[in-house]
Amino acid sequence: MPRKDYLFTSESVSEGHPDKICDRISDSVVDKYLAADPNSRVACETLTTTNMIVLAGEVRGPHFETGEIEQLARDVVKDIGYEQDGFHWEKADVHIHLHEQSVDIAQGVDASGNKDLGAGDQGIMFGYAVRETEELMPAPIHLSHGILRELREARRNGAAGKLGPDAKSQVTLAYRDGKPVGATSVVVSTQHADGLDQDDVRELVRPSVLKVLPDGWMCPEDEFYVNPTGKFVIGGPDGDAGLTGRKIIVDTYGGAAPHGGGAFSGKDPTKVDRSAAYAARYLAKNVVAAGLADRCAIQLAYAIGVSKPLSIYVDLYETGNVDETKLERVLGEVMDLSPRGIHEQLSLGRPIYGRTAAYGHFGRPAEADGGFSWERLDLVDDLKAAF
Repeated sequence: MPRKDYLFTSESVSEGHPDKICDRISDSVVDKYLAADPNSRVACETLTTTNMIVLAGEVRGPHFETGEIEQLARDVVKDIGYEQDGFHWEKADVHIHLHEQSVDIAQGVDASGNKDLGAGDQGIMFGYAVRETEELMPAPIHLSHGILRELREARRNGAAGKLGPDAKSQVTLAYRDGKPVGATSVVVSTQHADGLDQDDVRELVRPSVLKVLPDGWMCPEDEFYVNPTGKFVIGGPDGDAGLTGRKIIVDTYGGAAPHGGGAFSGKDPTKVDRSAAYAARYLAKNVVAAGLADRCAIQLAYAIGVSKPLSIYVDLYETGNVDETKLERVLGEVMDLSPRGIHEQLSLGRPIYGRTAAYGHFGRPAEADGGFSWERLDLVDDLKAAF
């Protein structure tokens, strides 16, 4: 039997965290290529450290001058807000090392003759949904993201203008009878201007925390930790190197569900690390929204160059009112889970990825231009009808 009473913790990191800067730059490269050609292939990794940005990877599609990619990276850093001695959008050295995609990979993935578009790599991908928030996301990660989004707005609108772009949050919730009832601790570490003491920063952070947590959920004051080290002036890549794809648990479900291990950012949608994880979330969310279960995890498995998924696995955690084996079959009927089918169902060949790089890929509203299309609930009626 699953445990009913426990504590669970998830963390988030801001757009100015070194790894998230890299995710945003890599996803902005994906967007640039897809905007010019929806069939582009991109696998872009980014490294940041003190006043240095390095891009490397494989691409296939329209030609862009090195200077165009360099300016894109600078624009991202400028938008995030880095104009510091150790990391400055205008002064940082930018190195571009993007080359043509391997022909061996291309021939396995591309559609030709009677061969359909194949998966861009082997791997396993998970999707998850749970009836803990309106967005059907685990509450700890959802609240952790929310605190940092509020801090971002406060920093940008001047309410907390002395805070810097680099920040982390962590929320621990108490669960009673399997449902979250309140926070037992909240941790926020945020970069700040020199001269602010720990109490100053705490009071700048407090309004964002109170705005995000439901009424009555705030933790005890002695469990509200703000900048526990006491000082956080040197931040961003000047304080710690960043890499694309190092925050995969932050990007997904905060540890509340399994993860296949593949990162999302910097990858075009032929890479099932990304697209199949989006499809699995889409299916799991619709399963819960349809009332078939209160909690649902879905695993999809693929082989490189093969169009059909090798397996579909469903776990309803003893909260379901339908047969899991039948549901696995039905999911494969209500959605074509080949790379092409996912691509078309979710309209993934659009420049919609830069916005996903911070504050989670899931639990965000579906947008009119196709952004976060995997959050739609348009399979609910089909799933209800099947049962």
